[in-house]
Amino acid sequence: MKNQTLNRRAFIRNATLQAAGVGVISTLSGVAAPYIRKPVLPKIKFAAVGINHGHIYGMTKAVMRGGGELVSFYAKEDDLAVNYSKAFPQAKRMNSEKEILEDESIQLIISSAIPVERAKIAIRAMKHGKDAMVDKPGITTLELLKEVKEVQAKTNRIFSISYSERFENQATVKASELVKAGAIGDVIQTIGLGPHRINPTSRPDWFWEEESIGGIITDIASHQFDQFLHFTDSTSAEIAASQVGNINNKAYPNFQDFGDVMVRGNGGTGYIRVDWFTPDGLKSWGDGRLTILGTEGYIEIRKNIDIAGDPGGNHLFLVNNEKTQKINCQGVDLPYGPQLVNDILNRTETAMTQKHCFLAMELALIAQKNAVWV
Repeated sequence: MKNQTLNRRAFIRNATLQAAGVGVISTLSGVAAPYIRKPVLPKIKFAAVGINHGHIYGMTKAVMRGGGELVSFYAKEDDLAVNYSKAFPQAKRMNSEKEILEDESIQLIISSAIPVERAKIAIRAMKHGKDAMVDKPGITTLELLKEVKEVQAKTNRIFSISYSERFENQATVKASELVKAGAIGDVIQTIGLGPHRINPTSRPDWFWEEESIGGIITDIASHQFDQFLHFTDSTSAEIAASQVGNINNKAYPNFQDFGDVMVRGNGGTGYIRVDWFTPDGLKSWGDGRLTILGTEGYIEIRKNIDIAGDPGGNHLFLVNNEKTQKINCQGVDLPYGPQLVNDILNRTETAMTQKHCFLAMELALIAQKNAVWV
């Protein structure tokens, strides 16, 4: 079990290094050449408040990749603070969130706090005139969603959720390029699978409580709803059916280890399945997959591992009327961080529209609330 946990940490670390600019340039044929991206001059100052999930490292790197200067952070937990300081020694640890909120030089606050706390941190940030970027799930209840939307509209600040499965996965970014270019015709459906390894001994107490994380669909499937809306180009959608269950973790009665959803949008349909059943024999924390079905072909993405295939992650398979092809995505640029920084400076919506951000979360919350137990 310990080795599997280390494997996941190594995967995240390597992905973060690639996101920072150490990687390869891929072409459609899969031929790669080495490169190192030039450093970006600082454009904005930002800080982190709440670093409870490891996604905070990728989030920090994404903003830095766009020209963000990390100046400070606040964390209640000493052990988490020590690790974050080692990764980003330029950031000063502050004694309170208030110090960061009242620092007028800071334009953006990022957070990967305990999920139930993320929306509240973002609300306080926006009320202090700062933009906010939070880890998924950015919002854990429909009541909090309503409050975030009201504050965002009143303050006209940016509220962004880091849907990292799309923004920080090179194969998914490449799929966006291919779909936009018409490689598979018009998109009909997406199928998003989000399996995870549970590693119970490594989990904090809040992990097992639905109130803290919002439930399995809220917590994990917000990724898949984001990808469904993006690839089907849907601007409205409804939940056709959803279900959740606690199949194999009865010792934690408030936990859900399985969930799936059928969703219909004005641009296509989607199926989502998320779970905590990744077996120990897999050399990854989860065999995450996305299939995009089009009228003239399909794309399959194996995000973290190609079982019995090539090593590493970011595997993309394209099948259409012309060819069947595997595409190397290791050097694909990740645009979210740079786009978000430019949006902060220019008050635009190039990284993600506010409507899309809220709709992906709203769908997850409705599916969670209306889910039938199995």
